[in-house]
Amino acid sequence: MSFRRKTLLALAISTATGAPLVLADQAESQGFIEDSHLKFMTRNIYWNHDRHSGADDRREWGQGFRLDYTSGYTQGTVGFGVDLSAYSAIKLDGGRGYSGQAGVLVPEGDGTQDAAGSAGASVKMRLSNTELRYGNNLRPYNPVFAPADARLVPGTATGFWLTSSEWTGLDLEAGHMTAAKDFNSTNSDDDFYASYAGVSTDTVDFVGGNYAITDNLSVSLYGSEYKDIWRQYYANTNYTYSLSDDQSLNFDFNIYRSNDEGRKLAGDIGVTAWSFAAAYTVGAHTFKVTHQRINGDQPFDYLGMGPGTFHDSIYLANSSQLVDFNGPNERSWGLFYDLNMASYGVPGLTFHARYIRGTDVDGSKMDPSSPYAYYADSEDHWERDLAVGYVVQSGPAKDLSFKLRQATHRIGNGKSDVSSDQVRLIIEFPYEIF
Repeated sequence: MSFRRKTLLALAISTATGAPLVLADQAESQGFIEDSHLKFMTRNIYWNHDRHSGADDRREWGQGFRLDYTSGYTQGTVGFGVDLSAYSAIKLDGGRGYSGQAGVLVPEGDGTQDAAGSAGASVKMRLSNTELRYGNNLRPYNPVFAPADARLVPGTATGFWLTSSEWTGLDLEAGHMTAAKDFNSTNSDDDFYASYAGVSTDTVDFVGGNYAITDNLSVSLYGSEYKDIWRQYYANTNYTYSLSDDQSLNFDFNIYRSNDEGRKLAGDIGVTAWSFAAAYTVGAHTFKVTHQRINGDQPFDYLGMGPGTFHDSIYLANSSQLVDFNGPNERSWGLFYDLNMASYGVPGLTFHARYIRGTDVDGSKMDPSSPYAYYADSEDHWERDLAVGYVVQSGPAKDLSFKLRQATHRIGNGKSDVSSDQVRLIIEFPYEIF
């Protein structure tokens, strides 16, 4: 039996046996129309990426629109429903020498399309607190499969997605995905990619979940298979210790193990990647220190949904705006600071800063034929990120948000990456029609 069939069957059995099913959510269904929602969102992004290698800079400015309809479930022991989505991206600016390189707008030839749109749909059924969806607008988000929503429109996937919350504190999910739509694409039949290797597959399977042992302690376990590329496993432990009403400590540990699979399209892979973060929160301030290690002669790689694009399936602590500090044998340390101005009478205003330094990158033991063979024998680099955000708290513009992000990356020899500076301005307004 294949990995995909084993994992989907295991989750189906786990949600149907053991403790008796409690027909809670489905029993409370008000109906297909009565529980439906229609949400509209606009997102404006200005993206300026200056590269210090002589290559063209990446600058684009666009406007995105998103319409999501989520039906309720029909009444009865088993409920049925549909989810519909429509997305559009409009070019506001992307001049010659910059177009089609930032990933914000939809590429076309040497430039970008002035306007582009796509639509998606899925059908769903629910029994108790277990849901099964099939369609081409699915958006699972977990440590091994997380389509990003950091551009004008989100990335989506086609396939089956099963979720279950039958027991208090335990959330399970499994998926069998057969096609992708990237955040800068209108095609729902693209392949999935290993981002750093640049090789593709048409099938991704995953299974896993999260269990809240107490209000302060949780654990997660996931596994995935990117057909003919790798099998990847993930574990996390997160614990918060309260010191007082306004002080706490948080400890977060993440670990991945990736091994080549099938035809090994990305070559030999044997990588263990882990990170540990310790954070101290006092009032409006959070201070965090992180350490991350990549043990293996290849980098730690993860989901892409198009050539040269990167999504969010990396939960390591030092993954940042420009680089992930995930080179072969890399070690990295980070310092983080967050400020929430609500404590000072300005709710909705936040500030974030981080500095991360990576050392000991070593690609000398890699097979020269490997798609990862662009790492040098020794690389050191650092990144500094700054961000300020504000969310309107009330009135007609409630939930209108502004976020300004700036990142600087500097690398010594520039073989696997380049020194660069990036500015992003994101303005977003969500509105619930009903």
